[in-house]
Amino acid sequence: MSAQKPTIVLVHGAFADSSSWNGVVARLRSHDYPVVAASNPLRGLTEDSAYVKQLLESIDGPVVLAGHSYGGSVISNAATGLAHVKALVFVAAFLPDEGESAVDLSGKFPGSTLGETLRPVPVTLPDGGRAADLYIEQSRFHQQFAADVPEETTAVMAATQRPVADAALAEGASAPAWKDIPSWVLVAADDRNIPAQAQTYMAERAKATVVHVTASHAVSVSRPGDVARLINEAAQAAG
Repeated sequence: MSAQKPTIVLVHGAFADSSSWNGVVARLRSHDYPVVAASNPLRGLTEDSAYVKQLLESIDGPVVLAGHSYGGSVISNAATGLAHVKALVFVAAFLPDEGESAVDLSGKFPGSTLGETLRPVPVTLPDGGRAADLYIEQSRFHQQFAADVPEETTAVMAATQRPVADAALAEGASAPAWKDIPSWVLVAADDRNIPAQAQTYMAERAKATVVHVTASHAVSVSRPGDVARLINEAAQAAG
């Protein structure tokens, strides 16, 4: 990377939207980073990754790419083959190897209670096929997703959550970019979606730089300073 500040691209995961990065965006912008918080479609891993890849291809200059939760699977797929992506940051996120899905990895170690909180909603696909959109029950959203965020905030997060297609969480990853691009991982110790043990396992397998934070799955909301610091560290090291 040159002296040019990299563009920071942030990719949210399931049950969230781009506003989940607001506190992180504010901190990164205060350090003069250009920032884009992408809108992840949450329709399917291949489709979502292709969407983010096209966004990345539209950006001139170096990029540091960060993903939260299922967004980790998306960024690992999307960054493959893009030389201007200089660092990957996984925030309480999946780092799948080829063929692995979010469902596979979240169940690899005990501790996830997500499944019992989900409400499937049947939907009709454009081709006429049937699928299900998954929501977290609003009454259980605070405890499951964001227990360290004030309840008045999580009530809004629950009402505005973006559903994920069930097939997206079950779809296997393609060849992972974390095998070729330096990676940083934030492990959320109190995560009830992706157990901390699973996050640590994936981070160690990827030989990533790891930090552990006492936080819920919604760590970008509850601990935006910690997330921004790790992204800044990745950006500086990649330069």
